Amino acid sequence: MSNQQNGSNETTHFGYEQVQVGDKEKRVADVFHSVAAKYDLMNDLMSMGVHRLWKAIAIEYSGVRTGQRVLDIAGGTGDLTMRFSKLVGPTGQVVLADINDSMLKVGRDKLQDRGVSGNVRFVQANAEMLPFPDNHFDCITIAFGLRNVTDKQKALESMARVLKPGGRLLVLEFSKTNNPLLTKIYDTYSFSLLPMMGKLIVNDSESYKYLAESIRMHPDQETLKGMMEQAGLVRCSFHNMTGGIVALHKGIKP
Repeated sequence: MSNQQNGSNETTHFGYEQVQVGDKEKRVADVFHSVAAKYDLMNDLMSMGVHRLWKAIAIEYSGVRTGQRVLDIAGGTGDLTMRFSKLVGPTGQVVLADINDSMLKVGRDKLQDRGVSGNVRFVQANAEMLPFPDNHFDCITIAFGLRNVTDKQKALESMARVLKPGGRLLVLEFSKTNNPLLTKIYDTYSFSLLPMMGKLIVNDSESYKYLAESIRMHPDQETLKGMMEQAGLVRCSFHNMTGGIVALHKGIKP
């Protein structure tokens, strides 16, 4: 994380901008209040539907079974929660947690419209201070949410705390590609087309400019793996998808 001391004030990055640590949470919240209503549509357009494949692979890696307890952090509109709900069945439980109440409402309405209830709870929670007991969940996922967290190391430690021994953490996030041509294409797409699409569809180019910048500021694959190990997880590994544009990290609580 790129926090630094600036006199007595601690700063962090909001995209490429340096902001006060205390301001980042509100500014990220404003982004997701703005995009919540059309979040699913924009995900499909931005990834040309490939985000569904990335999430399906994360589900496969989760190994979630009937009767287990799953926490879906930054669960947003509930794509992973919906699938986990079917996997854990009536004897299990899935908690969809998101810091943003607009996203949480969209997710709750979407799942209720699709008949997903009974084994799903909705909790507004900050990933850095999860309001759950120690050793509580069999699996925790955070998909495309860690890069928006102010203190990523603190969040990973909070996740490790609430995992059961033997439980696994899965982090699905945009990452870094080592292919120069792919990087160039991806940069052009991210910084030209994404803000344009945001302007046309949700009348908000700045939020999508931030999202593109936040991806570039996120730790690379090896750095994030090291952070998970520092949080106390073992057998940490990552699986690159789409040339490293997205990576799925996995760690186990000993």
